[in-house]
Amino acid sequence: MGNLFNVPEILDMGIEKEKKRRDFYGLVAEKFSEKNMKGLFTQLRDWEEAHIKKFTEIRKSVKELEATDSYPGELADYMNSLVDDTLYKEVSPGEFSKNVKDRLSAIQYGIGFEKDAILFFREMLSFIASSNKDAIQKLIDEEKKHVVYLTELKRKVS
Repeated sequence: MGNLFNVPEILDMGIEKEKKRRDFYGLVAEKFSEKNMKGLFTQLRDWEEAHIKKFTEIRKSVKELEATDSYPGELADYMNSLVDDTLYKEVSPGEFSKNVKDRLSAIQYGIGFEKDAILFFREMLSFIASSNKDAIQKLIDEEKKHVVYLTELKRKVS
């Protein structure tokens, strides 16, 4: 039998990523003096904060079911690679916010962060029990709304 990976642990990883996105958006909001851009990134920061609360509630409600992997450490290695990539391990929200020079770059970073969240949660779906899939799908649906919002904004700004 392979290693067991606990769904709440995966949700904890997702919550940590949400916190980093929240912090990034907060720092970017401070960079803009333009009222509408400051407001946009403050709103995105607040949405991430709301997600953290929602995801924490979902985390508390999921059963402690575990998924098995085909070789020892498979699931842990894969999910950790999604969390511990350069985006979250080596570069802090503060470092990313330093790279934001204009509205378009800020929006593009936001789209990348939101797509990353969708990838993480979508990949999680294949490893968890069906009884927990609805909770994970809720996370994906929330992140998709952010991608659509930011993509529409990118079109307007370009």
